[in-house]
Amino acid sequence: MRIETELVRSGMKRDAATGSLTTPIYQASTFEHPRLGESTGYDYSRTANPTRTSLEEAIAVLEKGEVGVAFSSGMAAISAIFLLLEKGDHLIISKDLYGGTYRILEDIVKKNDVEVTYVNTENTEEIKRNVKENTRALFIETPTNPLMHVTDLHEAIAIAKEHDLLTIVDNTFMSPYLQQPLVLGADLVVHSASKYIGGHNDVIGGLVVSRCRELGEKIRFYQNAIGAILGPQECFLLLRGLKTLALRMDRHEENALKIAQWLEEQDLIDKVFYPGLESHPGYNVIKKQAKGFGGMLSFSVKEEALVPFLLEHLQVVTFAESLGGVETLITFPARQTHADIPEDVRNEIGVTNCLLRLSVGIEHGEDLIQDFKERFDEYKRSEVQHKAYTR
Repeated sequence: MRIETELVRSGMKRDAATGSLTTPIYQASTFEHPRLGESTGYDYSRTANPTRTSLEEAIAVLEKGEVGVAFSSGMAAISAIFLLLEKGDHLIISKDLYGGTYRILEDIVKKNDVEVTYVNTENTEEIKRNVKENTRALFIETPTNPLMHVTDLHEAIAIAKEHDLLTIVDNTFMSPYLQQPLVLGADLVVHSASKYIGGHNDVIGGLVVSRCRELGEKIRFYQNAIGAILGPQECFLLLRGLKTLALRMDRHEENALKIAQWLEEQDLIDKVFYPGLESHPGYNVIKKQAKGFGGMLSFSVKEEALVPFLLEHLQVVTFAESLGGVETLITFPARQTHADIPEDVRNEIGVTNCLLRLSVGIEHGEDLIQDFKERFDEYKRSEVQHKAYTR
């Protein structure tokens, strides 16, 4: 069955009693036992809830894994994965990564005596050079947030297998519709489900999928023990979001490519970071391991003053955090998503005060381009007027 069909069928036929096409919202904390020593499989919703089970089974099918686990947020999901690391272990992780992941590593994981090395996983030779005797896991964002570096998953996973490392891939930017790292041999996939899987900027959630059952049950143990569970209402919303994921991702990508190509031609733009551009260094790699390029892009402007001007004056594009919803959102990573990363580190990896990240929505692409065009023209006029006034 093709993934477009699997997506539409997510959560269907779960209620034989009524024939409901959608999984019901089981808004229950506890469940009746049939008799002493017997259970329906549901006892207490922290451990399992029928709506959550439906979502977890759906994401496991879509990512081609054995076990799916739903968490209260993407950061809760990532935190559960990091609990697999023990004192003295070493983790290799992408250098250009989401600021929230960096915060957990620096403020929590390292305090538990876990060693962390940030490398440019785009260069798989760097991964090889940093493997040590105590290295336990390799954590990859691809494409990275926000600079859109692409890691060759075939090569990275081969290195990990050679050294008996867990391979963890943050697949948030791509979704299972475009990229399935478990099929390539990764051990765990993690999503901020608030993004493309939810798709409507109305739910917070996280998902982990394991390629093998044993590892997945370890993650499920942490979910239950800590209680970082996703509620039934949120699970219902994510199941709803999955049904239109294929349609949305196709439109996100179509618009993103149009905007990226247009931005490349603008004299106010220094550089555009989008793996769907043939000029992008990861273009051929992503073609090899995914079925598309996604709807995320970043770009750097030549003049720092243009950043606040755009954020304050864009009309169709909305200045807001997060990504993956139907609306186009623009974010200033240095002050928002990556603010917890020290400035010198940000500048070193390229998250400068001239960088903007764009989550391209499903509006008409020409309207989005027109919004930028008008703002660029306004900026140029205001700059000319300012220079004339100050002479």
